[in-house]
Amino acid sequence: MKVKYYIRYADDFVFMSADKEYLKNLIIPIKKFLGEELKLEAHPKKIFIKTISSGVDFLGWIIFPGHKILRRVTRRLMFKKLEKNCYQEESLSSYLGMISHGNTGKIKLNILNLKSTKNFPPTKNSLF
Repeated sequence: MKVKYYIRYADDFVFMSADKEYLKNLIIPIKKFLGEELKLEAHPKKIFIKTISSGVDFLGWIIFPGHKILRRVTRRLMFKKLEKNCYQEESLSSYLGMISHGNTGKIKLNILNLKSTKNFPPTKNSLF
């Protein structure tokens, strides 16, 4: 297929082009390749052709030119899991590391503020 601009992570793909027709014409060869070579099937409801200015939804992030934000569902699940785990150091460090890859300063402050207001007992070797 020789696609110039693409991103792949495991079974997630993003193909980019300024030419909408080019992208439309890629769908059939991609489906054929997935089926014949990889024995996979593309989910019909997960094929989108969008403008880059509306953001690319990929791996829990919405990626825009110049910045990326955490998807709402990802953010909600993260807070729910942190609450369930009583903001344990391992979970907290993992999520803070994950969100450090995007424009998430307010989310980080929210996490740290919630942890401090919940009065959870300090953990062994607590960093926060």
